[in-house]
Amino acid sequence: MTTHARRVPLGATAPATAPATAPAVVPGMVAGIAAAVVAALVVAALAGPARATPAPGGPSAAPVALKPGVPPALSEPIKEPAKRATRVGRGGAVSTVDPYATRIGTRVLERGGNAVDAAVATAAALGVTEPYSSGIGGGGYFVYHDATSGRTRVIDGRETAPRTITQDAFVDLGTGKPYPFTPDLVTSGVAVGVPGTPATWQKALRKWGTRDLGDVLAPATTLARRGFVVDETFRSQTEDNRERFRTFTAAKKLFLKGGLPRVGTRFANPDLADTYDLLAERGVDALYDGPLAAEIAKAVRKPPVSGRTDLPAPAGSMTVQDLRRYRVVTRRAAHSTYRGLDVYGMPPSSSGGTTVGEALNILEGFGLAGMTPTQALHHYLESSALAFADRARYVGDPAFASVPTDALLSDAYGAERACLVDPARAAPKPVAAGAAPPSAAPCGSPPRSGRVAA
Repeated sequence: MTTHARRVPLGATAPATAPATAPAVVPGMVAGIAAAVVAALVVAALAGPARATPAPGGPSAAPVALKPGVPPALSEPIKEPAKRATRVGRGGAVSTVDPYATRIGTRVLERGGNAVDAAVATAAALGVTEPYSSGIGGGGYFVYHDATSGRTRVIDGRETAPRTITQDAFVDLGTGKPYPFTPDLVTSGVAVGVPGTPATWQKALRKWGTRDLGDVLAPATTLARRGFVVDETFRSQTEDNRERFRTFTAAKKLFLKGGLPRVGTRFANPDLADTYDLLAERGVDALYDGPLAAEIAKAVRKPPVSGRTDLPAPAGSMTVQDLRRYRVVTRRAAHSTYRGLDVYGMPPSSSGGTTVGEALNILEGFGLAGMTPTQALHHYLESSALAFADRARYVGDPAFASVPTDALLSDAYGAERACLVDPARAAPKPVAAGAAPPSAAPCGSPPRSGRVAA
């Protein structure tokens, strides 16, 4: 990727005369907790509880400090940024479910960072304000498109299982039956995978970014230390997880100190800020090795239960060696076409690229433009059901399973599956998986193979 912006600290403003170009596509970052509740809470609560205090009123929010160690005082006015469904502009865009994260990512672009810098800064901010779906205790995927070369690359930063995990790890030895998925299994150490998000951030920045990890973590660090305004979504998600949080001592202190966070109050997480500072100073090795890794492994193997609930919180088997051995994988993007458009996505271990690509290949054989909205939606749903059946049958971690990626993305296979779509009637669900690779080119569609991007 080529960028003409000068390298300036993210706390400074690039001169108006310094032109900047950003890739056409802001990389998507999925950084899910993925049931890594204990690890995420250890990372977020090393020193003590977060604070939830009333948010003082004021006409506007104070600007977010972008340099570590210089957060606005907690007494300054704080106001949630406005949520706008549609914005018009040029030079780059950031879109998230959270206005704080969107604002942080946009400011990174405005101050000379590129799309990768903005993506990591945004993901770190989501770890503060959206801890139920984001966080450094989880893993995910990073899709990067270089608008200059036209090439798309991806990083697989999904969590990995501890090396010594056993096949019956999710079985309650007292009953001989699997633990219920929720809330029992996800409220445990055994469900925790080795986190991949921090390594993904660092890998992306080193390969394609223009800022270092410390620079892009600074805005989220300030946000965590200063706090954000609790909205109804955050309050209701906390309430939904109240029993689970009461199970662990650190989680109870973090999320339930003084009861449920109230809408309109300030929720701060200074311990997560300290952890971001640690990563900024020492890099992600601070999480994958040393005292922090030991704390994570200890919490997984001996969950810090409070004794306040009857959830079993079974222990896991993660070790410091599992954390130390973790590596992300750089892969070639999954690639398919749809009505003359190139569609790129994550290949396995993700199911996204193959499932979306297959569904689009099935749909491509139908004249959606001439349908009513109801008819088009019917075809979309039926195509998705067929693609998801193949997802369940074929997609897995390529380190342990042979995934027929090219066959699933081939137009011939899409045409074969399209023959099963009844335009007038929904198929009984769940539908059966197909036979990949396809045996022929049915319905008069010529075969063209899908592929993995070169």
